[in-house]
Amino acid sequence: MLPAGVCTVLLFPPTGPVTAGQSTTLQALVLCNGVPVSGATVSFSTPSGTLGTATTNASGLASATVTFPTAGATTATATVTATPAGTACDCTGAASLPLPVVVLPPGVCTVLLFPPTGPVTAGQSTTLQALVLCNGVPVSGATVSFTSPSGTLGTATTNASGLASATVTFPTAGATTATATVTAMPAGSACNCTGAASLPLPVVVLPAGVCTVLLFPPTGPVTAGRPTTLQALVLCNGVPVSGATVSFTSPSGTLGTATTNASGLASATVTFPTAGATTATATVTAMPAGSACNCTGAASLPLPVVVLPPGVCTVLLFPPTGTVTAGRPTTLQALVLCNGVPVSGATVSFTSPSGTLGTATTNASGLASATVTFPTAGATTATATVTAMPAGSACNCTGAASLPLPVVVLPGTTPPGALQALPACWRINLSNPTLFPTTLKATVTPATAGIPVQFLVGGVPVGTATTDATGTATLTVNLTPLQIINTTYQATAVVGGTTLTSTASLRMCNPPL
Repeated sequence: MLPAGVCTVLLFPPTGPVTAGQSTTLQALVLCNGVPVSGATVSFSTPSGTLGTATTNASGLASATVTFPTAGATTATATVTATPAGTACDCTGAASLPLPVVVLPPGVCTVLLFPPTGPVTAGQSTTLQALVLCNGVPVSGATVSFTSPSGTLGTATTNASGLASATVTFPTAGATTATATVTAMPAGSACNCTGAASLPLPVVVLPAGVCTVLLFPPTGPVTAGRPTTLQALVLCNGVPVSGATVSFTSPSGTLGTATTNASGLASATVTFPTAGATTATATVTAMPAGSACNCTGAASLPLPVVVLPPGVCTVLLFPPTGTVTAGRPTTLQALVLCNGVPVSGATVSFTSPSGTLGTATTNASGLASATVTFPTAGATTATATVTAMPAGSACNCTGAASLPLPVVVLPGTTPPGALQALPACWRINLSNPTLFPTTLKATVTPATAGIPVQFLVGGVPVGTATTDATGTATLTVNLTPLQIINTTYQATAVVGGTTLTSTASLRMCNPPL
């Protein structure tokens, strides 16, 4: 039990920051023997004088809206100046402990201008945002003007978060600055921020309408009178343009036209009329309405193209995989091409100086595969010769033969292993259109880890990878425009003391992006 007539006065800290000249609320609790006192008069004061008075409610709380006149560190005290009649205690004169209070200076305005997101291009819309604060609190309803040294860019009003957002256009390219300035404040604001401005924000404005046209080499050989596909990429400030009309031409005239898709690619099936060395160029002839660039007339660099004469037969005999042992079966494969296109249904005879080894028919990929046996050990050659062609073929390749392939036939021993390059394709890299990423793979059989495999494109090494536990060597590499003209690549490795080489196709991926 408390002794009779014990008065207690508790002064609570104000909620939120206290700013000089701005209203804040002070609350004091008056207790008599621990029981709230209703109807007591409480005076709130500082060392500089009285702030205000209030009367306690049924809960013993006295609340007064007061104003601290000056900024700085001070104290506040609640003192009972009158106690209602009939109260068990006479608390008049009872006071709280002095409450430390830090009073902030009035009206501290802050304007922050944020950098625009993404590149800024002359004549194109971009968004500027500014944050307006009063004593660190967001200001809603303030009018903000965005300017550059060349004039006003736009105006906006701050939202509930204090953010003003304006869509503006910088008229000319080059280095400049942007500034956000408060030109009007809402009624009743705690601060008068009119005239407050951000620091100047450096902005680099890119030139308008930088058009780029890239013409990619056709996939596979180009033959006179035969359709081939040309692709061109159209960019506006590095961004793909959809709906642009592109004309593909050579010195002899127009080859075809196409419209760019959503990725900025225009694809046309064209025909080069005559064989020989020529060039191809892609030119933009029309742009879609509302485009940020006017690329009409923009053209690619001339692309060198070698057009093969019609009816060119090619027979390629691939080295057998692994070692060749006398008296043991091995597989020979030959590729038959007509104007660079695989021939299906052609009959191929595989021979050596000692006689015929076997025959086979080409599949849909133009490959003829025969299981043959070299009868004796030693150095020899193998040749693949077309002995019959399917009806309706564009070429008469009967009698066409591969170059003799040198083969070393080992005595009857266990072969050291085989190397097989796998088909690969390259893609278009929009971030750097001069590089074409691809992944080259080769496998060693039986699977052996730790064997270095060198990869070559056009006879030029592009890198080396080591086989993993599955016997696979994987090389990820960026090819140049000259390298992607090649339709094959080679993998070479030393397996069991024998140097092995394997060739595989190298094409453009579908889709190319």
